[in-house]
Amino acid sequence: MVSITLNGQKMEVSADKTLLEIARENGIDIPTLCYNKKLKTFAGCRMCIVEITGRKTLASSCSTRPLEGMIVQTNSDKVLKSRKEILDLLISNHPEDLFSQVKVGNNKFQEYAKEYEVSKGSYDGEKNNYEIDDVNAVYIRDLSKCILCGQCVNSCDQIQISHTIDFLGKGFNTKVGTAFDLPISIDNCRLCGQCVSVCPTGALIHKQLANVEPSTIKKVRTTCPFCGTGCNFDLNVVDGKVVGVTPLEEATVNSTALCVKGRYHTDMLNSDRRLTTPLIKKDGVFVEATYDEAFDYISKKVSEIKEKYGPESLAGLSSARCVNEDNYIFQKLFRVGFGNNNIDHCART
Repeated sequence: MVSITLNGQKMEVSADKTLLEIARENGIDIPTLCYNKKLKTFAGCRMCIVEITGRKTLASSCSTRPLEGMIVQTNSDKVLKSRKEILDLLISNHPEDLFSQVKVGNNKFQEYAKEYEVSKGSYDGEKNNYEIDDVNAVYIRDLSKCILCGQCVNSCDQIQISHTIDFLGKGFNTKVGTAFDLPISIDNCRLCGQCVSVCPTGALIHKQLANVEPSTIKKVRTTCPFCGTGCNFDLNVVDGKVVGVTPLEEATVNSTALCVKGRYHTDMLNSDRRLTTPLIKKDGVFVEATYDEAFDYISKKVSEIKEKYGPESLAGLSSARCVNEDNYIFQKLFRVGFGNNNIDHCART
C-alpha cells in the first residue's frame, strides 16, 4: 500500500493497481477508448491522461501505477484541454457524420465528443477513406470511422485467440485488417462478433442493427436459450419485435462474449417457418391443434406403446437447451413414470 493524493483527497491505495483502476474504485470517471479490463494494457488512445505533480508530461492512467506521495489530478485544466485536443485530432480524420451515425450499443467516441463539445475537427488535411467491407453475412466494417484504439485486434488475439486481424501499414496509412488485407469472411474469421462488441466507434456494426434507431429500442434482459451455459444479454425490441441482441459487460457468465447462435440467431424468432402451435397428423396431413389436444394425443399413444410392447420400448433424448429443472423432470418421467432408464442427453458425447 502507498499514500497518494487523488483530486485533493488523500488515500491509501494498492501499489499493484493502476491510477485508472484506483480512480474508478473511488467513483472518479476517467474517459477511455482503448482500455478494456479484460485485455492487456494498450495505452494507445491517451484519453485517460492525468496530471501528476512534478512531471512535465501528462501520464496515461491505464498504464501508470501509484508511487508513495504521488499527487494526481484527473480533471485539471491542462488535462481537459489535452483530452479535447485528442478528440479534435481523431475527429479531424473521421467522416463528418459523427453525430448522425447510428450504432446500437457501445459508441464512446460519439459520447465523448458530445461531452467535451468537439463537434468537428479543426485540422485540415488528408483523411482516410476506405471502402466499406460488408461481404460477410453478419457485420459491417467501415474503417474510415476506425480510430485505431486496438480493442478489436486485442480481443481477437487475447479473448477469442483467433488472430484474424492485426494492424497493417505504418503512420497515417495504419489500419486494421486481415492477412493480405482480404475482406472479413468465413474463410478467415469465425464471425464471433466479439470485435463489434468492444468497438467504441461506428466502425463495426452488426447488420441486424445497422438501420435501427437507438431511441426506438426497448432493452429486455434475458438468458440465452441456445444451450445450458446461461449467457446473459439484452434483447433489442422495436414495436414488440426482437431485432437483435447486445451483450453485457457486467454479465457474470459471459460478459461481452457470445457464440454465433446467441449473438445472431434472433432472426429465428421472426421466421415464417417457426412452429407457433402444436401439429397433429390426421389422414397423412399435419393440422393445427391445441396444447390440450396435443398432450392428450401424446399420453394416449405412449400408453398404447407401453401396454403393447412394454416399458423398454420407450426412450427419451433430452436437450442442453432446457434448464436443469426441465431435464430433471424429463428423466423422472422415464424412470418413475415409464419404468426404464432409457434416457440420454444431446451433450453427453
